Amino acid sequence: MAKFVIAGKANCPYYAKAELLADYLQKNLPDFRIFKITQHPDMWEEWLEEICEENKWDHSTSPIIWRELLDRGGKGLLLGGYNEFLEHAQLYYGVTSSMTTDLMMVIAKENLQTHIEEELEKETLKDLISPLQVWIASAGAHVCYHIIPLLASGEVFGMDTKISLTLFDREQMEDCLQTLAMEIEDLASPILHSVSLCTNTEEAFHQAQVIIILDDSTSEEVYTLESCMRSRVPLCRLYAYLMEKNAHESVKVIVGGKVFVNLKTALLMQFAPHIAGNIIAVALGVEGQAKAKVARKMRTTSANIKDVIIWGNISGNNYVDLRKAKVYNYESAIKGPPGYYHSVLGMIFDSEWIRKDFVMMLQELSNTGKEFGGILGAHSIATTLKYWYQGSPPGEIVSLGIMSEGQFGIPEGLVFSMPVKFENGTWVVLTDLEDISLTPQIINRLADDLVQEKLVALGDILSFQPIQEESKDSTQSSIGQDEEKEQAVSDDSEGKFEDHQ
Repeated sequence: MAKFVIAGKANCPYYAKAELLADYLQKNLPDFRIFKITQHPDMWEEWLEEICEENKWDHSTSPIIWRELLDRGGKGLLLGGYNEFLEHAQLYYGVTSSMTTDLMMVIAKENLQTHIEEELEKETLKDLISPLQVWIASAGAHVCYHIIPLLASGEVFGMDTKISLTLFDREQMEDCLQTLAMEIEDLASPILHSVSLCTNTEEAFHQAQVIIILDDSTSEEVYTLESCMRSRVPLCRLYAYLMEKNAHESVKVIVGGKVFVNLKTALLMQFAPHIAGNIIAVALGVEGQAKAKVARKMRTTSANIKDVIIWGNISGNNYVDLRKAKVYNYESAIKGPPGYYHSVLGMIFDSEWIRKDFVMMLQELSNTGKEFGGILGAHSIATTLKYWYQGSPPGEIVSLGIMSEGQFGIPEGLVFSMPVKFENGTWVVLTDLEDISLTPQIINRLADDLVQEKLVALGDILSFQPIQEESKDSTQSSIGQDEEKEQAVSDDSEGKFEDHQ
């Protein structure tokens, strides 16, 4: 089969003549195929120079005609211009062209008008797509590899929402980002409109509608808990400035990670007050860990455990509350219709396990970062984003780190994990839940932890002094700052992140 490409200026009369001849050959010869390319006269020379340089051809006029040899492999075979194409048609097919000069000029004029209209239509269609601008900060982090397939699957924002993904990190990570971008393109996701990189700080978060903040490392040497806290301030101040300067006014910011999640969220809110109401911290990772431990104890799957509440500091001193926790599809003597559930505390008769073993297991996970790797972190962020855009399951309690307004007796102005539900593109704090009030002692301990973190980070106090606990409730997990200290310093020692100042 003969496959020819005819390219030329849209207003070129010789392109019009070659086009008419090629149309005739394609119509009358079963094994003759053509592909047409027109370029605006203003763009023709640049386009021709690029195509000739790419294929090592020597041609300078319109049209340019070549034969495709893709079935045999290799580049196309240059035929030449209109005269060479006419000679080829006469020699091989016994066909010539008798188009008059006047007709050539008329068709050339029509071709130019058609080309302009087609380009306008393409631009209009391009504007109608308007993809969602999603940015990932610290995109070189390991967890990013697990987040992207979830975003590209269509489950987070919906299959009808196209996304434009931008990977942002320091300049030293550019090679890593390029490799990641190539892998993303290989996914061939139907909702992924484009993938781009950004290592220029001043351009960060341009027109961003969604920003995902991952765990970062700092360029400073950190050996103490206090230095870890202070090292977060410069980067959060920079990110906040760039968000308010470059991002879309309705940007949604979601903060995830294993270390200082509440602190980073609070700092971003302080330094970016105009978008503070749209910044949240992910608590579903800790919630998932607690559900998994309960499920193993009850010999069921963690998907059957619902309504575990995480209070306080997501990556520090928190309170894992099982008082509203439910287990569905549980094998017991009492059965019920679909949707029937048992109380978790009512089914676990080993109160000693809840009071000691359960607490110790969660402490160990916080201490080592074990089981909170890329998969759990990515799933927690993606699920929280999905709920934000599509709503959380009806009747289900979700833990979320948000700014306290005094709910549940929690001091105002603290980024505090508490029970919420998502609906209509926002969240609602579940203040109407019965029997979930916390004792003043627990609230004071959790609040003191968060207040001190921020004061130390900003340099208002020199050292962190964890509050001494007198007792522990049977349904709580107290993960102290001693454990967080070891994890935080360890995390910072794995890599260095420039403060971009």
